[in-house]
Amino acid sequence: MPTDLFASDLAHSIELEIGGMTCASCANRIERKLNKLDGVTASVNYATEKARVEYAAGVTPEQLVDTVAAAGYTASLPQTEATAAGEPVDRDAPLRQRLIVSAVLTVPVVAMAMVPALQFTNWQWLSLALAAPVVTWGGWPFHRAAWLNLRHATSTMDTLVSLGTLAAFGWSVYALFWGTAGTPGMTHPFSFAIERTDGSGDIYLEAAAGVTTLILAGRYAEARSKRRAGAALRALLELGAKSVSVLRGGVETSIPVDQLAVGDLFVVRPGEKVATDGVVESGTSAVDASMLTGESVPVDVGPGYAVVGATVNAGGRLVVRATRVGSDTQLAQMARLVEEAQHGKAEVQRLADRVSGVFVPIVIGLAAATLGFWIGAGWGAAAAVTAAVSVLVIACPCALGLATPTALMVGTGRGAQLGVVIKGPEVLESTRRVDTVVLDKTGTVTTGVMAVTGVRPADGVSAEELLRMAAAVEAASEHPIARAIVAAAGDAPPVTDFVATPGIGVEGTVEGRRVTVSRAVSTRSADSSDTAVDVVWDDRRRGTISVADEIKPTSYDALRELSSLGLRPVLLTGDARGVAEKVAADLGIAEVHAEVLPADKVDVVKRLQDEGRVVAMVGDGVNDAAALATADLGIAMGTGTDVAIEASDLTVTSGDLRKAATAIRLSRRTLAVIKGNLFWAFAYNVAAIPLAMAGLLQPMIAGAAMAFSSVFVVGNSLRLRRFQ
Repeated sequence: MPTDLFASDLAHSIELEIGGMTCASCANRIERKLNKLDGVTASVNYATEKARVEYAAGVTPEQLVDTVAAAGYTASLPQTEATAAGEPVDRDAPLRQRLIVSAVLTVPVVAMAMVPALQFTNWQWLSLALAAPVVTWGGWPFHRAAWLNLRHATSTMDTLVSLGTLAAFGWSVYALFWGTAGTPGMTHPFSFAIERTDGSGDIYLEAAAGVTTLILAGRYAEARSKRRAGAALRALLELGAKSVSVLRGGVETSIPVDQLAVGDLFVVRPGEKVATDGVVESGTSAVDASMLTGESVPVDVGPGYAVVGATVNAGGRLVVRATRVGSDTQLAQMARLVEEAQHGKAEVQRLADRVSGVFVPIVIGLAAATLGFWIGAGWGAAAAVTAAVSVLVIACPCALGLATPTALMVGTGRGAQLGVVIKGPEVLESTRRVDTVVLDKTGTVTTGVMAVTGVRPADGVSAEELLRMAAAVEAASEHPIARAIVAAAGDAPPVTDFVATPGIGVEGTVEGRRVTVSRAVSTRSADSSDTAVDVVWDDRRRGTISVADEIKPTSYDALRELSSLGLRPVLLTGDARGVAEKVAADLGIAEVHAEVLPADKVDVVKRLQDEGRVVAMVGDGVNDAAALATADLGIAMGTGTDVAIEASDLTVTSGDLRKAATAIRLSRRTLAVIKGNLFWAFAYNVAAIPLAMAGLLQPMIAGAAMAFSSVFVVGNSLRLRRFQ
């Protein structure tokens, strides 16, 4: 049954911890089993060892767990906060122990095989004693997985490892007990040279033990790298405060932060973290948001200003009223978005999944063909087994399964550190094709806050006096123009007999004079970007004050960066044309769409798409949400509304437009790393399998090369941690 027929009925979602996966083919198999259930859509991620499952009302979580178990793996339901608490579990400890023991036993086996001087009488029997536990106990995870897969009539990359090592070990046992290899005084040389050998009279214990140990080393390196790749997300979750000083009945009480409730007043002293999202009730300070948003300059805050949890109070004492707690905070939402992004699959990963699903049976067929060919060619069973084992080992495409998830994990984690949240892997594909960026004006390119841009006093009046008298009257008003004038003036005398006339202005008595502040006759001309107000007292016009929504200083650099990425900027706003064109001219934007209603913003985006352009939309308001969802790539400013953020594909956690360029650059870099990883994985197998089939690779060298390819892919992905 196609998933899209019941996707709209999926009522629940759950994240399962998956155990027992040893390669990407395991993840594919579990995913197929889960998706066969009616009403279930599942995505299994090998790198995160988790399954994200959406299921209909008739399905229970226990059924999902049982389905995974039936496939030969383990699944556990999400832990509650209570059960998750306590000492962290070292999930890599069993693998590390298996690797250490295997390595200690393997070193003398390989040394004796490589150095003829160490081949004392009956050395081969000591090699057997040391290699046996490595191949059986050390390689048990591979053999167990291969057996489970065989029982279900499937095969994975573990099948290749198990077959290869058991074949090498089995041949050695045969040669020792039933051949001539067990004869006292037997010696044989060892060489790393790429050459064809007949293998007669040889044992391959060093290959069986060495391959097992090298693959265990590769798996352990992968496991550690996956933990490191997810470190950014864990660090993000650790940013929050652990305790908070709450004001209750005028008394400060320290409580755990998870006991904080919406509406509680809490104190933030200098140097402390803001416990949760809230609004400043009293106090002024500067808040350092660098660890959360990447902003290097602390932001001044005062009464009425919103603050975000996990930011640091760099100045005075603040009293904050909590507005969002727990999973509703911006920090928690960022972490959730990052983790959700790591669960998805880009189109390139879907291709890798399809390839790995058919790769294993093909390789087994090639190994069988190699075995038959060399026996038929008269090279003997030893040479034939050597070549077949090399094919099985060299072909293990673990690198293929790790290519996308590790790069995605590191890229999204690094993005979170830089204040960029990538919502899903499919977003990466979009960033590569985008050629046009549509910019909302207010709050995105501009500050969204009115500021005084000009003071023109009449003769006999100073600019300071004009601002002072106007601010005295405007101090009693909540209008954005009033706030701009008050902010510019600073201290102002008190006002009495205040009267506000909507749409016209305000008036009041200041120091015995009747002062009126009203819209100027030419409020806003077609070629002006300012709003002007006249200030009158003693029945005479004393001057004009101009106010405008200023361009953010960072927007100039942002436009240069976006242009350097090959993007054509377009300004889109509901503001007056004169305002929009002035802003566009200052920023060097040639294409402007002004006086556009929210519904029409969608039409503008669609028209650009109809022209053949691939459009990115950057916005921050509720009126931008539909356009963000319509665009090929939606980028929301984190200072904007939740609706805009929800509708977007990328979110930048600050109001700095330069972060939009950073988001696109990071997404493109992550996609480039994924493609580089996939190229390496494909090219490696394409080049190495024919070499092994030709009998030119010894099994142990093949195992080392295979393990190296996986470590290379993970290491290449980790380079994204240094992205600036």
